[in-house]
Amino acid sequence: MTFFVKDKSFYRKLLTIAIPVALQGLITFGVNMTDTIMLGSFGEIMLSGSSLANSFYSLFHILCLGLCGGSSVICSQYWGKQDKESVKKMVSILLKMTFLVAVGFMLLVFIMPGTIMSIFTNEKTVIEAGVKYFSFLRYAFIFHGLSLAGTAVLRSIGVVQLPLFASICSFTFNIFFNWMFIFGKLGAPRMEIAGAAVGTLLARIIEFMIIIGYLLFKDKQLGFRLHNLKGFNKDIFTRYYKTGLPVLISDAILALGNNAVAIIIGQMGSNFVAANSITQMVVQIISVFSMALSNAASVITGKTIGEGKKDEAYHQGVTFFVIAIMIGIVGGIIIYLLRPLAIDLYNVTDETKAIANQILAAVSIIFIFQAQDGCLTKGVLRGGGDTKFLMFADVAFLWIASIPLGIITGLVLHLPPSIVYVFLKIDLIIKAIICIKRLFSKQWIKDVTILE
Repeated sequence: MTFFVKDKSFYRKLLTIAIPVALQGLITFGVNMTDTIMLGSFGEIMLSGSSLANSFYSLFHILCLGLCGGSSVICSQYWGKQDKESVKKMVSILLKMTFLVAVGFMLLVFIMPGTIMSIFTNEKTVIEAGVKYFSFLRYAFIFHGLSLAGTAVLRSIGVVQLPLFASICSFTFNIFFNWMFIFGKLGAPRMEIAGAAVGTLLARIIEFMIIIGYLLFKDKQLGFRLHNLKGFNKDIFTRYYKTGLPVLISDAILALGNNAVAIIIGQMGSNFVAANSITQMVVQIISVFSMALSNAASVITGKTIGEGKKDEAYHQGVTFFVIAIMIGIVGGIIIYLLRPLAIDLYNVTDETKAIANQILAAVSIIFIFQAQDGCLTKGVLRGGGDTKFLMFADVAFLWIASIPLGIITGLVLHLPPSIVYVFLKIDLIIKAIICIKRLFSKQWIKDVTILE
């Protein structure tokens, strides 16, 4: 068996999906980087406050991706069978569940923002900064959640340009509103960290209007309209329960694990938090390519299996895996070379810069495994319907290895931040190895539209 699919149409489909997703990821990175650089000009406290507040927000984000991930598998496979009515029923369920989750998170941040921040850090000034950030960010949950759901649906049916357009608009307005409200330009009040949240909120509203507006009123490929939100289809929900619930559970536990990692980092001081924030900016810009590959792998794999071409899906999966290795190696080299340039963008102390430099050196190696892990867990295996296996693989080693070792090395032994960071990410290496074995076993290929 060759490592690469020979059919040129496969690569055309891959690029058709991956390029807009990668561009959308770069735009998202630009938004986050702008926030970080603007707030970084005020020092570590505001940078740490927004970073830790966003750690909690990422819990919501990952839960939404979990809801969307399970539904995307079902939508892609039904789309491969050209069963539009079943896709519409799945979309209705997804939008309702996403809305309920968003309302729940919004209420939590309304009721106890200080308590949430105190989970991540005991530094009073950082907590106060995070509460200011939450005071406006809390309104973004509903708009962002529904936008994520709409984006997942559109990608599942091959509409990738519209989410890209929405991200371009969001990026442009986010930078403008951030500049206006953080620094108090054009007659706006100087809000500093709260201004960053205002900019994010307004950008999310614009993104929501474009994506959900298109899905409900403009799209003709699927033809989903407001009246399709009525009712509840038990048969489709049962399929979602069997396939999507493991995705939601694994992503939820993964999100909690990532927050536990953020708590460990937060307890080690604002310098480590700020250095980690810088690190994540660098990793995010390189990760957009592996994430784009994962998105394409999930959609293409699901559609291929839905068409009944299981052998073809396996060969495509191997090709995706090899491409992921190549992206991981190139990405690791770029991360290592970009270290000095990226760190110098921030107005932080020499100690923070030294920590960020050490962490990025470690990340340049870890990224090779991260790219493989993302391609298989969020792409090939998920698109193949192997969600029960992923429910274990995605989270087990985060809680069994990374978090305990992070606590021991960081909070007990007080080892250098770079060493602590490696242990906090060790699950990526373990998962990559296990998922490679799963890929070649072919046990991940399942038709989730058929109830077992």
